[in-house]
Amino acid sequence: MPLNSSAFAPPMPEGGLTDLATLDRTEMAAQVKAMNLPAYRGKQLWNWVYSRGVRDFAAMTNLSKADRADLAQRSTIGRLEVNRHLTSNDGTQKWLLRLHDGHLIETVYIPENDTGTLCISSQVGCTLNCQFCHTGTQKLVRNLSAAEIVGQLLLARDSLDDWRTPEGLRQIRNIVMMGMGEPLYNFDNVSRALGVHDDP
Repeated sequence: MPLNSSAFAPPMPEGGLTDLATLDRTEMAAQVKAMNLPAYRGKQLWNWVYSRGVRDFAAMTNLSKADRADLAQRSTIGRLEVNRHLTSNDGTQKWLLRLHDGHLIETVYIPENDTGTLCISSQVGCTLNCQFCHTGTQKLVRNLSAAEIVGQLLLARDSLDDWRTPEGLRQIRNIVMMGMGEPLYNFDNVSRALGVHDDP
């Protein structure tokens, strides 16, 4: 994959199901259209996938049973693979995640008294050699796709049980692009990832 790749999603295995958690809004709308569903279904799917973190089509109760069955035949809602998950005494959590091509990245959650911060990677490796950062000693392999950047947040919310509640409370209140890589060197995909947010 070129370092300046602007694709939202990582490559999908040939003949595989469409992973809805790798689609942007335009791609979600196209998926719904290809299934001959009404356009408003795209917004409903978006809400289930990105606002509620639902991965079981049967739980998408505002879709008909026939539509849910059709989605289950054509689609999946995936997550990045956890290679290792560590939790420290102060509640900090670190995930070592394996990407579709076998490369590894890190995501870190740092709790505070009234908030929490998630540190997300934007590249595999880094070209910079900041004295305080071990990643700078590793060579840059490639940029992450927007879906791989967003996927870190989805996985962390799963692990922390941090999906939307009636009270609107969240453990993850801040997101910083301070994991592996320099986000401004992957500007297009970081920008696309930042465009994936909860519906009001």
